[in-house]
Amino acid sequence: MTESGDSTGLAEYIRTFQAEGYRVDEVVQSKCATCDGRVFEVLLDDLNGVAQRTCVRCGTAAYIADGADHLDEAELVICECPCGEAEFEVGVGFSLHADREVRWISVGLRCVADGAVGVYADWKINYGPSAHLLDEC
Repeated sequence: MTESGDSTGLAEYIRTFQAEGYRVDEVVQSKCATCDGRVFEVLLDDLNGVAQRTCVRCGTAAYIADGADHLDEAELVICECPCGEAEFEVGVGFSLHADREVRWISVGLRCVADGAVGVYADWKINYGPSAHLLDEC
């Protein structure tokens, strides 16, 4: 998701949110590696930094960023919009250090039913190298 290609306002919302006050340098829209689908059901554990998305078109599941590394501690819960729906477009915001290593991740969702946006999870990345996380959305 680039700012110029984002008609939903999700990237702008994630940039404005600025988890822990960190500037969001890049926002990437999640898309399914199997079918290019862009609508997902999302499971999260914000406390442990785990987010899993499942494509509603083909059922392919994938973890966002380094989520799979923290599954042992995670208690995943399904995300729901206040309207009661659970299908979302997903944008992942990255705060980067000067060397482009990832400092912080914010997972934003836009409900496809009513268009509501929000940041549902964010977590700190305190290891390196971490730039590869930009490709794991």
